Amino acid sequence: MRRRWPALAATIPLALGWAVLAAHPAAASVPGTGPAQSGGVQPGGPVSSLSTPGMPSGTVTPQISGLQPLSGPQPQAVPGGGRPSGQNSVVTSSNWAGYIAAGSNGTYTSASANWTEPTGHCTGAGGRGAGGSGAGGKYAAFWVGLDGYTSSTVEQIGTEVDCSGSTPKYYAWYEIYPDAALNFPVTTNPVSPGDQFSGSVTFSGTSTFTLVLQDITRHWTKTVTATMAGADRSSAEVIAEAPCCTYGGGILPLTNFGTASFSAATVNGQSMATDSPVEIVMPDTSVSAVTSTGSFSVSYTGSPGSPGFPWFGSGPARSVSD
Repeated sequence: MRRRWPALAATIPLALGWAVLAAHPAAASVPGTGPAQSGGVQPGGPVSSLSTPGMPSGTVTPQISGLQPLSGPQPQAVPGGGRPSGQNSVVTSSNWAGYIAAGSNGTYTSASANWTEPTGHCTGAGGRGAGGSGAGGKYAAFWVGLDGYTSSTVEQIGTEVDCSGSTPKYYAWYEIYPDAALNFPVTTNPVSPGDQFSGSVTFSGTSTFTLVLQDITRHWTKTVTATMAGADRSSAEVIAEAPCCTYGGGILPLTNFGTASFSAATVNGQSMATDSPVEIVMPDTSVSAVTSTGSFSVSYTGSPGSPGFPWFGSGPARSVSD
């Protein structure tokens, strides 16, 4: 339903789009191995709401840039909303940070972006992956995709840096959600901090999507053709993410990745900035303004459990395999 912000000094109405689905727990897959049977996490998947007292479940929290959050129940984001002239639309999520273009079903046929793989800082991180014995771990994914903001399917491709122990692990992956994510083999498609990536997801017609990831630095390209019947194509995203899931379905702790720099973000072949994108922020991150050419950055600002940004538990680390 459509709601409005109450007056704050002056009345500033805000009607934002997008009832959102919570991310579903699912295990990651590695080519040739199938879904992980235990200790797996899945990058990507739909956006997950940030739990806020008084908020209905399954929504994101709308804010207006420069204003303090209002006390009491917060207004629910509503499909078909817009943003007031001169105001920056911001929503909060437990797992996504970056920018989203949202519209009606069938609006988006492509999304693309470039980014630099950031450096993971794993000091003090525990983990069970790669021989570790702890129950912790930290994770961060960077991707471009279609859907997942107002729909339960997601078509996306990107990279990740995970901490299980003191050594960060880097790799690339794609996902046609709700199917499990698939990792590209690190032996043939290695990922290192500082690598320059270009990613794109394109609707090719008749339920077919083409996903392309290029490591410009290391001179490799992966192209995936996949089928997803009934995809809404109602949103396009360029995102830094805290992946899912704990055994109970919660979002996992976020790797300290410093700053992830995105550039040339496009939707339907034009700069994302021309589509009035919505800024989305998750716990322990800040997002810069998007430029006219589709450039912005997402920066790590803290540690899981910061005041006002509850996490939904912690879970086993992901084992990364070739």
